[in-house]
Amino acid sequence: MQTTSSRTNSATKIPATVVTGFLGAGKTTLIRHLISNANGRRIALIVNEFGEVGVDGDLLKSCGAPGCTEDDIVELANGCLCCTVADDFLPTLHKLLDRPQPPDHIVIETSGLALPKPLVQAFAWPGIKNRTTVDGVITVVDGAAVAEGRFADNEATLAAQRAADPNLDHDNPLEELFEDQLACADLVLLSKADLLDAAAAARVQADIAPHMRPGVKMLPVRHGEIAPEILLGLSAAAEDDLAARKSHHDQEEEHDHEDFASFAVTLPELPSPDALLARLAPVIAQHDILRVKGFAAVAGKTMRLVLQGVGARISHYYDRDWRQDEKRATRLVLIGRAGLDEAAIRAALAA
Repeated sequence: MQTTSSRTNSATKIPATVVTGFLGAGKTTLIRHLISNANGRRIALIVNEFGEVGVDGDLLKSCGAPGCTEDDIVELANGCLCCTVADDFLPTLHKLLDRPQPPDHIVIETSGLALPKPLVQAFAWPGIKNRTTVDGVITVVDGAAVAEGRFADNEATLAAQRAADPNLDHDNPLEELFEDQLACADLVLLSKADLLDAAAAARVQADIAPHMRPGVKMLPVRHGEIAPEILLGLSAAAEDDLAARKSHHDQEEEHDHEDFASFAVTLPELPSPDALLARLAPVIAQHDILRVKGFAAVAGKTMRLVLQGVGARISHYYDRDWRQDEKRATRLVLIGRAGLDEAAIRAALAA
């Protein structure tokens, strides 16, 4: 990849952008558009995949953007980055910074479960602080989900959620996670804006705004399409501004994600996309699956089918031909709240 700037000054800090957001919000779509429109800027990606199958990392590697090579993409699949900062994230960051030709910009896609603040704190560590800085934290919000009341901050919506979901307790950690991601943001992107009419968009923005810091902007986004000049170059130096980024977890030394569970399922080649959707729909409804993502092999098709699901909404498309060194199979990651009946789900999908 050609670089547009020369880093001859060793004191120059390499900017990093943290892209956070809840499950299925559209982070990967946003980043694919970003690297496809980088205009020669050398961007390195750190992708934090939640689950056994590296779906997001593989999607980004097949982005087709000029200069988007596998060497510029690092996938960390050993749990959310905010929980594995010392073990995974910092060594990876050091390796990127120590390259003979370091990147012009580092983009970090967190898992849907990650708290952004502990990750930002890592940039204040010795050996990191003088070499890189958090240019900005971008929080991607699923506008359609919020419009449906999934994470709106009002009692009526929470009461409706409790009535519909017996696993939801009063201190819902999903609510806290959503609010923490908003409170840490330097820019909030309201994704899937094309699914909202003007009235719904206004209600969503009104629900979200109280959780954002003063001065932070919220922009609607369709299909992840937003100019890189808006996302990059915020110069927030977020690691120096931690006190202003309030979190529900500020008094906790650590946190866990025991209220989530994920596992991967491998299935043989399928007769059609509709056949897969017919299997998935009742499983998602019965077991309250939050997120489904993966690849499928379809009989008679040379291309791989990409599947992305958030709740009952499932989208799919063919992205590229299967490589000769790949086994044609269907591989899915399912994510839900703790207590998923893995055996029953596997049996239903294999039927």
